[in-house]
Amino acid sequence: MNIIIVGCGRVGVELASRLMQSGTNLVVVDNNAQSFTNLPASFEGQTIEGEALNRDVLMRAGIETADGLAAVTNSDAMNAVIGHVAREVYHVPHVVVRNYDPQWRVIHESFKHQLVSSTSWGAQRIEEMLYHADVRTVYSAGNGEVEIYEITVPDAWQGKKVSDVLDSSQIIVTAVTRAGRAILPDAGCVLEACDVVHFGATMEGAQQVKDKMITLEGK
Repeated sequence: MNIIIVGCGRVGVELASRLMQSGTNLVVVDNNAQSFTNLPASFEGQTIEGEALNRDVLMRAGIETADGLAAVTNSDAMNAVIGHVAREVYHVPHVVVRNYDPQWRVIHESFKHQLVSSTSWGAQRIEEMLYHADVRTVYSAGNGEVEIYEITVPDAWQGKKVSDVLDSSQIIVTAVTRAGRAILPDAGCVLEACDVVHFGATMEGAQQVKDKMITLEGK
């Protein structure tokens, strides 16, 4: 794959390091040549100094044949415009944009960008870890609006149906694992202590599960 990374700050360097390990053909663009010194010594991709909104810079980066572009500068305005141009003008198949300031998120969403909002997501993950110690996150979709959670069924839930403890419009149960074997449960599935349950939920749904665990364990 041919990937362009716009921005060689901490996120850009880390992304380049990860993609390099998979053998991806990389071009890193930044308007400050000094930033390229942060790339690993083993970096074998191309670096281009210049403004990424300059057509000549984009052409030198190979945007016409790029399979993907990541706009990860610390300027939301720059990332938004670069992402829009890459997708709408050059028809790059995969475009991902970094959201630096959460107040800009609505702007990015209006452009329908594939978006990574590290500040919002990070704050939400910290909140979940503070409030949901028994409800573990194993996968996050989007920017954390919906996540896949994992819980170990407590003794207090022994013999209860899935519908008794995980019935909510904010929750979808995806799997129950018992003795190493997973099943797709229905609402009537009877739980046993130490079962591992995976479910998709909003943060509100995860809190409902946490509250239910506390309530039932207190009885």
